[in-house]
Amino acid sequence: MSNKPAQRFLFPATALLLSLSISTALAQDKATAAQRIAGTELIPRDALFGNPERSSVLISPDGKTLSWLAPVDGVMNVWVAPAAEPSKARAVTSDKARGIRNYFWSYQPDTLLYLRDSGGDEDFHLFSVDVATGKATDLTPFPKTTAQVAGTSHAHPESILVGMNDRDPKWHDLYRVDLATGKRTLVEKNEDEIGGYLVDDDYNLRYATKSRPDGGQDVLQSDGKGGWKKYDDIPFEDSLSTQPAGLTTDGKTLYMVDSRGRNTAALYAIDVASGKKTLVFEDKRADVGNSLADPQTGVVQAVAVDYLREQWSPLDAGIAADLKKLEAIGPGEVGVNARTYDDKTWIVAYSAAEAPVVYYRYDRGGDGKLTKLFSARPALDGKPLVPQWPQEIKSRDGLTLVSYLTLPKSADANGDGKADAAVPMVLMVHGGPWARDGYGYSGTPQWLANRGYAVLQVNYRGSTGFGKAFTNAGNGEWAAKMHDDLLDAVQWAVKEGVTTPDQVAIMGGSYGGYATLVGVTFTPDAFKCGVDIVGPSNLNTLLSTVPAYWASFYEQLAKRMGDPRTEDGKKWLVERSPLTRADKITKPLLIGQGANDPRVKQAEADQIVNAMKAKNIPVTYVLFPDEGHGFARPANSKAFNAVAEGFLGQCLGGRAEPIGNDFEGSSISVPTGADGVPGLAEALKTHKQEIKK
Repeated sequence: MSNKPAQRFLFPATALLLSLSISTALAQDKATAAQRIAGTELIPRDALFGNPERSSVLISPDGKTLSWLAPVDGVMNVWVAPAAEPSKARAVTSDKARGIRNYFWSYQPDTLLYLRDSGGDEDFHLFSVDVATGKATDLTPFPKTTAQVAGTSHAHPESILVGMNDRDPKWHDLYRVDLATGKRTLVEKNEDEIGGYLVDDDYNLRYATKSRPDGGQDVLQSDGKGGWKKYDDIPFEDSLSTQPAGLTTDGKTLYMVDSRGRNTAALYAIDVASGKKTLVFEDKRADVGNSLADPQTGVVQAVAVDYLREQWSPLDAGIAADLKKLEAIGPGEVGVNARTYDDKTWIVAYSAAEAPVVYYRYDRGGDGKLTKLFSARPALDGKPLVPQWPQEIKSRDGLTLVSYLTLPKSADANGDGKADAAVPMVLMVHGGPWARDGYGYSGTPQWLANRGYAVLQVNYRGSTGFGKAFTNAGNGEWAAKMHDDLLDAVQWAVKEGVTTPDQVAIMGGSYGGYATLVGVTFTPDAFKCGVDIVGPSNLNTLLSTVPAYWASFYEQLAKRMGDPRTEDGKKWLVERSPLTRADKITKPLLIGQGANDPRVKQAEADQIVNAMKAKNIPVTYVLFPDEGHGFARPANSKAFNAVAEGFLGQCLGGRAEPIGNDFEGSSISVPTGADGVPGLAEALKTHKQEIKK
């Protein structure tokens, strides 16, 4: 009896507390994504997508010169400095348009090389630069030609081997090119439909690969008489996970990455004289990936495997201590960008999901000295970047989908990787599809999380790196089981409390753009909106317009997708094309396209935009006249993301930084649908288009 009065007061008090709790929760539930994230500092798009301050740091083979990419008047160019005095840097290239993104050192002293295309057309020319004089030479000065570097050698520093397809656009002939004069000498006229060559340190042709009509490949060996003989066979099911991986400098050992007779690709060493094959490294979870080889001998010293995160394993004691020293930099990931020929100095890159890359010089003498050189994006120092959480998600038929979850601070206050509250989510789909997502810093997930969205990246079936069974499970499954994997991952996120079924957008580039179009056409109620970047809408026209030099890969495309040369194949491609179901679109759609895209032509975007307009279905279409397969110029990347941010803010309710000056320097045009994104039409009225090729 004495407890009853207390009980009388207890229940009303509990009810009051419960009522207050529910009210708070309901208020929180009603808050928009923008309101939830309002207390977190907004990271400007320019800091995320503008030019990095420095990137791609290397050191010359002789150890005398540091190099990196950095802006000159807003355009990325190559800079050099004495290795001991980085402060004495100077630019040695003067690109004024797209900027340089891919460069490397030759073995010729004071000579580096870079690749550059025009307007994103992927007709990459190879240039040499004398860093002492700044003189640049186009080593492949031929129209409609894509250069492929086939070999460099310390034994022959004055020249390199380059494949060029100026004679036949489908196949690359092999030339030896003098770096000083640009003079080329024919090494092999490719009349055997060779897809790739493997040469030794004396520039002798040793091995080659050739595609077969069944989708497999023949590995060929030089017959010593100027011809080829069959050396090995790669079946179709192993064709994306088996290939020659290099020769030691003495030419006595051939490395193979090989999935034959197993699931995950392992590294093997083959004695060239005897044919004896030795297992070097394997992992049951994932394929072998990156490796480190001795600069002088070419012997592989360490191998990386990337399952949830990349992990390095030393193969000899000599390098084990170095890797341990580098791992102590931090809990993120370490990569070796360059090693001097004497192997005394390394350039090391360290980054984590929430920490953009920082470059170090590592001097191996004594106990090993690490010297910090540069941060790629110091403007992000101290900004509220967030972790990325690897996940293993089960598909409906039992496959493991390695995925990555990024949560905004508003949904993970204690930073444990578990959602505190459901927020809108962007399903970000990688391209390829024969590629993969991995752990690490990326501007896009950080940008989206900072605007209030969870981001989920899924390695759906067909992705590479997780064994051939997983890759081959995607064959014939475009817009089918590959898409089911994405839907299953969304359901996982809903179940885990990350998001709710009605608050999910889908976004991606290339195949990811296709997946976006599939999402809004095949499953029109699954996503609240979509952002398609250079995604194909019509698989028949896609396969009829691939670049000519993809000839060696075409049988792969036909067998893994559908063969447009057959009636059944054409029918399948029509059935799996989003264009066929364009009239099913009911959700907002943003499309971004490069006019010079050689892989997914502008017609792919035009077709679905025109089909939607014919049905009076709204669409916003952003077109860049000086871009190709993706947006390489930072001004264009920033401009498109300014549009996408406003689009997603309207769709999902996250915060959106005004467009402001983010169109400055870009070539952005919006052929249709400018009124579909807040502030877009107004920004275009005052924008002066800048086209740079």
